Amino acid sequence: MSKLVQNKNKDRIMSLPSNESLLNVAIEAAKAGGNHAQTNTSRRTEVIQTYAHDVKLALDVECQALIEKIIQGHFPDHGILGEEDETSVNGTKLGENKSTVEDNYEWIVDPIDGTVNFSHGFSSWCCSIAVRRGGEMVAAAVYAPDMNALYAATVDSPATCNGKPIHVSTKKTLAESLVMTGIDKNMIPGVEALTFFKKIAFACQKTRVMGSAALDLCWVAEGMADGYFEGCIYLWDIAAAGLIVKQAGGAGEIVALREEPHQMSYIASNGHVQEELKALIGKGVL
Repeated sequence: MSKLVQNKNKDRIMSLPSNESLLNVAIEAAKAGGNHAQTNTSRRTEVIQTYAHDVKLALDVECQALIEKIIQGHFPDHGILGEEDETSVNGTKLGENKSTVEDNYEWIVDPIDGTVNFSHGFSSWCCSIAVRRGGEMVAAAVYAPDMNALYAATVDSPATCNGKPIHVSTKKTLAESLVMTGIDKNMIPGVEALTFFKKIAFACQKTRVMGSAALDLCWVAEGMADGYFEGCIYLWDIAAAGLIVKQAGGAGEIVALREEPHQMSYIASNGHVQEELKALIGKGVL
């Protein structure tokens, strides 16, 4: 390799942002988005579109636009994949001036995770922002304004809540575990409704359906819950909190890809019950 190429590579590496700087921007953006939603709770019924079991609010779009403005102000060449993007179904919105794939940074944004909760005035909702480079999540922030909780982590630092380190629980079996999940209403072709909910409910000590995947996972990271499963969830729901779980000592993995882009089945836990939970879910997903 020539000295010129070596010097260019060295300059490129030195110019890459640190994971800490990425996290700082993720926190800034998550707080801005979350606080905008909280400040405008009187507008929580301004619905743009309704679905069978979900809703899109004007505030979803507003919060994402605010978050994107902050990210692009710091990193104009970085890509952004957001739940409210028109391109979310067909691909990501990528910045210009990319060099090589391993240099690409992509921000994964869910401006209001738990929108139905928010629209009803239920406090279990949050703003979730992750950054990945070369396919690996490297920084993450989840901000829940109504709970005054800011969860954060980088791939090379411990997970925290409001700046204090957090760690997963020590429960060893599902029988003594609290597992967060969703209501699987005919979401997976060929699988009867509530199949996974019933499996989990009968196997663990208690199961909870709270309506915000990102917060569910943060509670696993904090040790308040021991496991998590969703049969049909999206990347922006779990990207940030999945890293937070891992940096808190837990485990998280995509166990199947579903039909829609960025849709998947995802299992996470304190690590001790991961294999038992995977075995329980079984062939309906894996």
